[in-house]
Amino acid sequence: MRLNITAKLFLAMLTTCALVLIISALAGRISFQRGFVDYLNEQGVQRMQGLLPRLQQEYREQGNWQRLQDNRPAMGWLMRPEGAQEGDPTRVPPLSDQTGTVFRLALLHPDFSMVVGNPAAGRDAILEAVEVDGETVGWLALVPFQQALAAGDVRFYDEQLRARWIIGISSVVLAALLAWLLARVLLRPLRDVTDATRRLAVGDFSIRVPVTARDELGMLAQSFNLLAQGLERNESARRFFMADISHELRTPLAVMRADLESMQDGINPVTCEALDALHQQACQLGKLVDDLHELALTDAGTLAYHHEPIDLTTVLHASVASMATRFEAAGLHLHMDISDQSQRLMGDERRLHQLLTNLLNNTLRYTDAGGQARISCQSSGGWLQLVMEDSSPGVPEEQLPRLFERFYRTDASRNRSSGGSGLGLAICRNIVEAHGGRIAASMSSLGGLRITIELPEAA
Repeated sequence: MRLNITAKLFLAMLTTCALVLIISALAGRISFQRGFVDYLNEQGVQRMQGLLPRLQQEYREQGNWQRLQDNRPAMGWLMRPEGAQEGDPTRVPPLSDQTGTVFRLALLHPDFSMVVGNPAAGRDAILEAVEVDGETVGWLALVPFQQALAAGDVRFYDEQLRARWIIGISSVVLAALLAWLLARVLLRPLRDVTDATRRLAVGDFSIRVPVTARDELGMLAQSFNLLAQGLERNESARRFFMADISHELRTPLAVMRADLESMQDGINPVTCEALDALHQQACQLGKLVDDLHELALTDAGTLAYHHEPIDLTTVLHASVASMATRFEAAGLHLHMDISDQSQRLMGDERRLHQLLTNLLNNTLRYTDAGGQARISCQSSGGWLQLVMEDSSPGVPEEQLPRLFERFYRTDASRNRSSGGSGLGLAICRNIVEAHGGRIAASMSSLGGLRITIELPEAA
């Protein structure tokens, strides 16, 4: 039989309560026997030690126990409390006498035969030797309190046992009821998460679990909601990704096919200009395929990185130099605020050059003619901070957090007409993260876009 977690928790709580009751009952019984009963026996022993001098005096005077054996009241007179006067009603007997010690006492011969007292006393009783001149002339015996109880009426014990059983059974029933209620209340959020997980597994990414507590189960519900939200966002991104990639691939292919078919049909002549247009479309398609391959490798973490100590300043100068001619042709002024000091980090020089080239291409592609770009790099608190910003057009502030998503482009001037695939910034983000850094986008004081990159400085 397979038990669910509710039944398991119920049985665990019920078993725990039952064990606690049983252990408490056993501990109470042991405590009573070894605590209270032993205390009463100790009181009796103290009473016996007070009687020993009187018995020793009796034996010295009589030479035997005959007088006590023949005259039982004489034994009672010897047992009177210390300082008690005959007929004194105000004298309070000691605690040992109030608990029946005098009725459990007996005087035995050296061979343990009875002289006078409780007939149940014998070798198994609590014994104190009566010695006269170094010789044991008798034994003062005390029947243990627990033996006296066992030998008496058992009705009280039976009633206590019956009451104990009733209390125990009632306690177990109450514990079972409380365990059942607690199991239902505590596991209700877990059942909600279980049901929601089943719906999530079949593709219902809109499911959310209500968060009703701040404990571990509440944290589980919050984590589940974050997971569902992430899966919903990824599913939406996947659908947009498929739509975008099909569009990006279909557009240049459609143009190329139309141009080729027009040439085959003789509508357009095969000229150098027509072949250049086809070559441009093929290059654009190849660039898109390369970007997709590069992005897939960086997403999967399989892109090879060879980290070694490099100078970021050197990489910056080399990247800017390779793009200087294109910036001049586009009429853009590029200003550099880079220190000549070495700014070293552990990284892959080829990947960092790719990162900087993508960012410069992004600026070159989207900045209006006659505009400007600015690059600065400085060291601060163990980080190398690289800032690249350009002039208008800018990016709406609400769209800035999405710039590093694949295929995402803004709806203003930075759009498909500029020829970008929408993958460059996504690749940049992966390269920066692979170097243990951070990248963020914000609005530039020049009127355009500001990209801030932070990379850990080499120790």
